[in-house]
Amino acid sequence: MRAPDVRRLATGLLERSDRLAATVAGAHPGTWIPTCPEWSLRELVEHVGQAHRWAADLIERRAAEPLPPPGVTSVASGEWPAWLRAGAGRLVSAATAANETGAAVWTFHGPRPAAFWLRRMLHDTSVHHADAAIALGRPFELAPDLAADAICEGLDMIGSPPAETLNPGFAALRGTGETLALRPAEDGAEGWLITRTPAGVVWRRGRGAANVVVSATAADLLLVLMRRLPPDDLRVDVIGERPLLDHWLDHTAFEGAKPAPAS
Repeated sequence: MRAPDVRRLATGLLERSDRLAATVAGAHPGTWIPTCPEWSLRELVEHVGQAHRWAADLIERRAAEPLPPPGVTSVASGEWPAWLRAGAGRLVSAATAANETGAAVWTFHGPRPAAFWLRRMLHDTSVHHADAAIALGRPFELAPDLAADAICEGLDMIGSPPAETLNPGFAALRGTGETLALRPAEDGAEGWLITRTPAGVVWRRGRGAANVVVSATAADLLLVLMRRLPPDDLRVDVIGERPLLDHWLDHTAFEGAKPAPAS
């Protein structure tokens, strides 16, 4: 599967932001988010909208260094849908314009094309849309190609040289050749084979024997990896060494992300 191009990332972000806006419309701002237990729905929405604006500002400035974290923004809940859509639109406009000139901006991995932030914000928004949908008991769907790319992006981040600087817990993922396979249920979809080496995590697309195999739709695989869907859920099939999967999930969470409780 080819990585999404800028146009696909842009349309994906606009659509995902629109879906999130529709999901939170009319909901109580104090609703607890069980998959982000330190957050209320207000904090989740404001995180997403502020992140879009922060990334847009970084791109518009062609920043070579990270910008300060965005300040606290309080938005009336009745304005959430329009505010979320406006932030996503600004980010898409900034990234599209920068892409046309080939401009590079600061990222965790050094200077990269502005599409890096379009991709990062798309996948962050997708996961937080799932958070909101779970908290509110509303449906969540994600196109297989975008779910697959979110998995690839996450594995790239975990296996990158600065990974352990971003999250010291990633050091525990070093191993001696243990393998974990992800197998999407969609017809013809490629899977992922992850190997834990003494130097860190390496991965490739494709299928192969593994110590533990996790099978589900691409979207549900993403939710499992992001600890939004427990591996015991009926939509997920786990074969092999379950402790290896549990160890992976325990050590791939960024601060504030907690494993979802088993149902």
